[in-house]
Amino acid sequence: MLELRVHGVSNTPPGQILGLRPAPGADAPPPPWLVAGGPVTGFYRSPVAEPADPVVVEAYSWGQLTSGARTARDVERALWTLLLPFTLANVALHARPSIPADPGTERWHSTSGITAWLVRLFCLSLTGTFALTLTAVGVDLVGWQCVDDECLRRIPGPWEFLGRGWWSEGARPLAVGLLVPLGVLALLGLVSWRTYQYEAQMPAEPVPPPSDPQPVGAPTDGPDRPEADAAALESPAGPPDNPLQDRTFWTGEGQLRRGAVLHLCTGVVVAAAVPLGAVLAVDPPRDGRAAVAWPTVAALAAVVLVAVVALARPGLTRRAGATPLGGWSVAVAVLTGAGLVGTVLILLLPDGPAGTPLADLRRVPGCALHPVAPTCTADRSLPGLDWIVAWLGTGQLLLLIAIGSVARSGRRALAAPAAAALLLPLVFAWFTGWLPGLPPAPAALEFWTVVVPVVALAATGLLLPRVGSPTERQPPEPHTDLAWGGRAPAVIAGFGWMLCVSYSAGLLYWVTGRLDGGPAPRGLSPVVPPVPVLWAGLVFAVALLVLAATLARAGLLYLRLRRHEYAAATARTDAPLSAHDLRRCRDVSAWRALHRLVGEHAVRLVGCYAAVSAVLATLGCAALLSRDPPHPTRATGGAAVVEWISEVGGRLLGWLPVLIATVGLLVYRNDLVRRSVGVVWDVGTFWPRTAHPLAPPSYAERAVPELQTRTAGLLALAEHDPRGVDGIILSGHSQGTVICAAVILQLPARSRRRIWFLSYGCQLTRLYGRVFPGYFGPERLPALAEALTTPGGRVRWTNFWRDTDPLGWPVTAGDRNVPVRDPEALHPSDGEVADPPIRNHSGYPEAPEFHRERSRVAGLLRRGVPAPRRGPG
Repeated sequence: MLELRVHGVSNTPPGQILGLRPAPGADAPPPPWLVAGGPVTGFYRSPVAEPADPVVVEAYSWGQLTSGARTARDVERALWTLLLPFTLANVALHARPSIPADPGTERWHSTSGITAWLVRLFCLSLTGTFALTLTAVGVDLVGWQCVDDECLRRIPGPWEFLGRGWWSEGARPLAVGLLVPLGVLALLGLVSWRTYQYEAQMPAEPVPPPSDPQPVGAPTDGPDRPEADAAALESPAGPPDNPLQDRTFWTGEGQLRRGAVLHLCTGVVVAAAVPLGAVLAVDPPRDGRAAVAWPTVAALAAVVLVAVVALARPGLTRRAGATPLGGWSVAVAVLTGAGLVGTVLILLLPDGPAGTPLADLRRVPGCALHPVAPTCTADRSLPGLDWIVAWLGTGQLLLLIAIGSVARSGRRALAAPAAAALLLPLVFAWFTGWLPGLPPAPAALEFWTVVVPVVALAATGLLLPRVGSPTERQPPEPHTDLAWGGRAPAVIAGFGWMLCVSYSAGLLYWVTGRLDGGPAPRGLSPVVPPVPVLWAGLVFAVALLVLAATLARAGLLYLRLRRHEYAAATARTDAPLSAHDLRRCRDVSAWRALHRLVGEHAVRLVGCYAAVSAVLATLGCAALLSRDPPHPTRATGGAAVVEWISEVGGRLLGWLPVLIATVGLLVYRNDLVRRSVGVVWDVGTFWPRTAHPLAPPSYAERAVPELQTRTAGLLALAEHDPRGVDGIILSGHSQGTVICAAVILQLPARSRRRIWFLSYGCQLTRLYGRVFPGYFGPERLPALAEALTTPGGRVRWTNFWRDTDPLGWPVTAGDRNVPVRDPEALHPSDGEVADPPIRNHSGYPEAPEFHRERSRVAGLLRRGVPAPRRGPG
């Protein structure tokens, strides 16, 4: 009997998983024995294990996929954290509550299909935000505003040529500035291309196909044929009951390549459209130059149109292994190349498309010292850049509202955000006088005052009643209902959007500070960020205050729960407790209070913060569309306070990417950071890159096929093979329970009959079931239990949990939920001098309850193995 243990997010070393201890007189335990796999992902056993042991323990170590060795891999992980917004946006696709059990039956016009399309559009817009930020750095701050030799000297490298000679004429500096976004996008595409190995991983077949030649003497038919034959590869009968049963769920190499082409090409289009649009707006083309300009615009627009349509096509949204790129990808790449070439040609002209010298439109050198020239205005950004940022942010907000509305209330909820998306441009056209036949807008009415009611109209879709499933249980058990009322895709994607905007504003603040070199004597900076960035600093500061209030609310809840648990712990015995026992009760009550805080209140607290953040985002978008800065150049009184808050927020934004990267560097170096932050990272990178192909790779794309190959391969060995096993106890801890669940749903029925699932520190009900109901909700988790059910009705699944474990709770679909006592006692016993430890989320295999249950499970699995035949006599 083999117990195959799978660790969680803490990347527990194999020796510790196996429980190896130093021998008497030794300083360190013996190293574990690698029996399969390699140094990155491997299967280990104890070097002192014997084949005759009743249960042999084997550890599967997958933590190197997310943590790896220190130094080089730590730096790599720190860089991956900069793509965390893409990760959260990708996770949003898997948080849809209406995912069909069979992904092949999903239609684009269904509730799940529309939600998936909206999420993919939002992911595409995040790539556009990423490209727009890099373009603002290279094209606006460097190519448009940085015209002084002193400013150009602050850029690493010989960039002084942009301020004089041929390169300083017209829009040629803008063409050079395009190298920044194009270079970073090329690097990102290269990294994404190199990580396709994760999606290319496929489980190996445990036996050769029936058409292959069999070894001499092997039975070909009849009752003596081994059970581990081609039947071991059989698929579950009937339609799937869970999307995780899809055979292509973990093999999406072709889908990832096609999606990456669309995202990278869209990023290039955004980068090229910013300088091209500015040049065409200030100097409309005429004559022969129009023959180059307008086909270029048409090519760039065609790329965006094709990408929007392709995101809803089954060829991109379905996973089908290593499929070719296809005609759509080739067409998008060709159109992108043509649009980029046309953009560069227009920017390299000696003057504008209509013949107007663009040098007259740029800021002249010395504006910081002599701000009297016509071009020395407070907003010196590239013409039209502020509008692009404002409208992109507003569109993303409406897209998030549409995602949450449709995910919660179905297709009918799309009416409100769609009406708002049509109303906003019409109102803007009315204010700007682009709608003939209508009276002009009232002078006292500002456009930003209309934005808030329109967004509020769109938000009414979020308040419609939720559409439940016909098979949904009523009512749900406590704290197992859908997270955030079914709006989880919008909430998760919204946090990714907030982080992406913060990254972008922080980068622009940081680059602006490096190029300024300090304010000029007159108080004006040589280079200023776009006006929306100034608003981002103010909103970020307010969001931090709201976050502090939310954390304070969580702290008060924790103190209240701790008092309650302490009172309950001290009241369990009639005998008076000693001072030592009272101190131990305080320690235990602290962990029990944290268990309840996470399991009962964390989701609600996150939802409250998300609601307040949505209000702040709405006000921020309205401020962006006003085109007014948050404070005047020389602020006094209350405006000076706003200026100070905005400046503090901007400085914090400038350090935010560095802070996030530092946390990523410490995730697997510090236990506290690993437990608190590593959970979010490992949950995010568990899901395949189905929505955002430029996100960090999914470790489960490799871990699940490898674990599936190992499990099915051992169970398919011949009866007399010394490596063979009678049964496997699949033992998962924390995130390992999710990996084990995915493996079990992928295994054929013949293999599942000889498996028992032990889960501990499990989040399948309280976390995954609420946030990802399409896979682990009350309708889908029974599919896992059914896959482990014997013909007699016994569910081969036991779950262990502690009331001191913040991340481990009971499950609703298993055979038994075994509570594990923690600590074993309040004071030392049996000659021990140290207090029994409070293990909370660790040490489950060392508990007596675990050993008793494992012995019972091993006996039940052995009973299912037929006894060997006896010969005559």
